[in-house]
Amino acid sequence: MLTKKQHQLLLFIRDRMARDGVAPSFDEMKEALDLQSKSGIHRLIMALEERGFLRRLPHRARALEVIKLPDNAPVSISGGRPVPDRAAFTPNVITGNFSGAMPGASVKASQASETIDLPLYGKIAAGTPIEALRNPTEHVGVPGGMLGSGDHYALTIEGDSMIDAGIHEGDTVIIKRCDAADNGAIVVALVDNEEATLKRLRRKGDTIALEPANKAYETRIFGPDRVRVQGKLVGLMRRY
Repeated sequence: MLTKKQHQLLLFIRDRMARDGVAPSFDEMKEALDLQSKSGIHRLIMALEERGFLRRLPHRARALEVIKLPDNAPVSISGGRPVPDRAAFTPNVITGNFSGAMPGASVKASQASETIDLPLYGKIAAGTPIEALRNPTEHVGVPGGMLGSGDHYALTIEGDSMIDAGIHEGDTVIIKRCDAADNGAIVVALVDNEEATLKRLRRKGDTIALEPANKAYETRIFGPDRVRVQGKLVGLMRRY
């Protein structure tokens, strides 16, 4: 699932390429999405690449190839005109805020040998952050012995930036809800109150680093007011 901005950028690139035969410039993308800097466009393109929607062609300027479109993408506009106004985009995403209002599950000692149903709140990026999906109608059964005290919830991993920590795409991670974590812990981090990602937390002075476990990805540095811890990793389940 794409975020609203990713969805908007992908369709804008598609329609501009249909009209002009070449991808729009970063400045044109920035203006179309009403972003403040081209670095935001760079992050969106990286995210679309990671999810298999775009491919950058090497050694060519402004060379992008649209590989696929979301299932709910509108038909290309006749004549390749730019995509409609931003308000027209309504992908089915919600803010990735896993705060106190979101119910979880806690385990008593007597339940340690039982299977506990945890709420499964959808996908979270182990790559470039995406808006986390929440679907309260879904649950996943987890052995009670995997859970300690406190509230817990489950998330499905999308992306491969934590693969060197043994976290693969499609894995289900078990998260203990908390708002603080030790340096080096793998956490659910909420960035700018809208995007959730699973990364290793590093603090140095007044900065917070969200560190991947894959050399293909860069560590991202933020000020302390831009990142909120939403929980820490306590378990993982995988289907073979």
